[in-house]
Parts: sequence; structure tokens; C-alpha cells
Amino acid sequence: MRAVVDVNVLISGVLSAKGSPAEILRASRDGQFELVVSEFLLTELKRTLAYPKLRQRIAPEKAGAFTNWVRDHATLAEDPASPPSVGSRDPDDNYLLALAIDRRAYLVTGDQDLLVLSNDLPILTPAQFAANLRETR
Repeated sequence: MRAVVDVNVLISGVLSAKGSPAEILRASRDGQFELVVSEFLLTELKRTLAYPKLRQRIAPEKAGAFTNWVRDHATLAEDPASPPSVGSRDPDDNYLLALAIDRRAYLVTGDQDLLVLSNDLPILTPAQFAANLRETR
């Protein structure tokens, strides 16, 4: 199983050891699925972790270590050159759709602008993806 995990889910997993996002990070660490990232996703992760609001909760050293872990642990894919066949209400999210479509992966997100597309694409909430992982153990 392969998945592109949105930055909001990755950060939620770092902020709390409980819940579906943390379960997804542990499952990735344990090799239960292939985590797919791109340079654009890693750049967004690094930028988001530097927001003042998050820096109060995640020390810069921990943020850097986490970003490096994601880079080293995941499959690094090229950012697709063409836009996705289906677009998000938020065009800034289209790179996630393009990446997931290109890599034939689930997109795991808590973003409603993406979740509304779940009837057309394999987009799951963290809870749904975590349940899928539990079923495949």
C-alpha cells in the first residue's frame, strides 16, 4: 500500500502520540505502507514547522530531525510536471493530488478542500487510513 500523507497529518502525528496521525507515522516507521513524498511536500513541511505557532510546540531541532526522518524514510518522488486531472477548491493543494495520482497512492488528509474529492479519488481521512492499515495487518 502506498500513501501521500498531507503535511497537516504529519504535523498532527508529531504534536500528539495519540490518535490516527501518530498511528500512521508509527505504521510508516514499521514498514506497513510506503510513504511517498516530493520536494514540494518536504518544503511545505519545513515551512509549516517554522510557523511561530508551531515553533512554540515543536523545537527547531525536533522539527529539523522530523523533516530529515521523513525525507530519509519515505520514497522521494518527483513532483509531477502536469496538473492533476481533478483540481482542489484550494489550488495550493493540487500538487498533493497530482503526486497521489501519479504514484497511484492514497492521499491521506484532514483538509476538507481535498476530502470533498473522495468520491472521485482515493482520498481518506487519517482515521479511515489507519483503519485500513489495521485491517491489513
